[in-house]
Amino acid sequence: MLQERIGALMEPSAGLLMHVTKLIERSHQSTHRPAIQTGTPRESAKLQEKDITVKDQHNYKMPFSRGKKPTSSKIPKLHPKGLENQDGPQTKRSSSSPQGAPKKRTAFVDITNAHKIELSNPIKKKDPVKKLQKKVSVLSKNEVNLKSVINSEEKLEELKNVELNIEKLEEPSSKAPIPPHLQPPEIPPEFDIDSEHLSDSTHTVEYAKDIFDYLKSREETFVLHDYMADQPNLNSNMRAILVDWLVEVQENFELNHETLYLAVKMTDHYLAVSQAKRESLQLIGSTAMLIASKFEERAPPCLDDFLYICDDAYKRSQLIAMEISILQALNFDINIPVPYRFLRRYAKCVNAGMDTLTLARFICELSLLEMEFVPVRASLLASACVLIALVTKDLGGWTQCLQFHSGYSVEDLAPVVRKLHEMLISPPDSKLAVIRSKYAHKVFFEVALIPTVSLETLEGFLK
Repeated sequence: MLQERIGALMEPSAGLLMHVTKLIERSHQSTHRPAIQTGTPRESAKLQEKDITVKDQHNYKMPFSRGKKPTSSKIPKLHPKGLENQDGPQTKRSSSSPQGAPKKRTAFVDITNAHKIELSNPIKKKDPVKKLQKKVSVLSKNEVNLKSVINSEEKLEELKNVELNIEKLEEPSSKAPIPPHLQPPEIPPEFDIDSEHLSDSTHTVEYAKDIFDYLKSREETFVLHDYMADQPNLNSNMRAILVDWLVEVQENFELNHETLYLAVKMTDHYLAVSQAKRESLQLIGSTAMLIASKFEERAPPCLDDFLYICDDAYKRSQLIAMEISILQALNFDINIPVPYRFLRRYAKCVNAGMDTLTLARFICELSLLEMEFVPVRASLLASACVLIALVTKDLGGWTQCLQFHSGYSVEDLAPVVRKLHEMLISPPDSKLAVIRSKYAHKVFFEVALIPTVSLETLEGFLK
């Protein structure tokens, strides 16, 4: 039925022609009317239905029926009356046309089933529940954000309270006394040797006495015995030759004296727990010097330098293996107190000059060759060397300031002083001439050429 009505509309007839002519005349008359402003795109599209120009009137042609070649006709199609009551979007008539001009379209666009699809799938109105759900979700998010802000503010207040409690705990309480071991050392004004360097941050004046007290306490950990009896392949002369060679290495590489003393100490500690062969003694000493250089020097020599100084007697792998062995034997604890550090501290107590300090260094360095001074503590050995240097330079004996900072009395020093004096007056060994040759130079004030003080003079300061 619908197709027959559509076919009837497509066939040319006199009645239809007259009807279309009237519509064109009315639309032509309505073009001079002011455009009606509407708020939606659909209403503005309806207003365009009236914009049929005069040119369209003269160029009008009837559309062909199905099977014929279509032309570019712009005559709108009239919808059947039976479809007006269907649910879905309906084309409303314009208020400017009483009978309602149809909407403009291209030819044959409505012959297809598109209008059926549009009618069968009407546009559904938006569900207001979704908007409500969006509003509810936004409100819930705002509530969560508000709760997070409140929680963060509460956490900030808790942190502030914790900081206030910490500040209260850090404040010194007048009721709780400071333990004795945490109190700063009380130094009498006459024994204060560090206050003159208060403005110099490199001297760390406030920690000076604590540092040396700590080094002295660590001497208990590194007490040695005469281990040479446990070395069947070595003797004290071999050790002396090794130390003499290490002094030469220190001079060639221009290393610090602390490096030399630490290398000798590590060698002694390693030999005290490990048996060594004669051919590996130089390897032990050079490796100990390498480790000490890494510990004390700003720019230590590389491993190849030590291989070269050994005249390539050892391979690189052997030196690395010995380094591992020494560190494991010492349990990686190589911060061993050495006499050289105490020498400068004790010389400062009596304002000794560089020549007096250098003389004490010469005596102390000579003691490195002797096996009998291996068990002597570093601070005690340094104190004895300073006393001999003071007596030799006629600068007095053991003062109260020296006793305060060293912790040793004259009676404590007497046995070590006598042994050192015996070492000084003994004829030098031609095979161990590096130290004496070193300190005979003008750079070291030629202290090796100074005559040794007599034992009687020393005994006068030991009473």
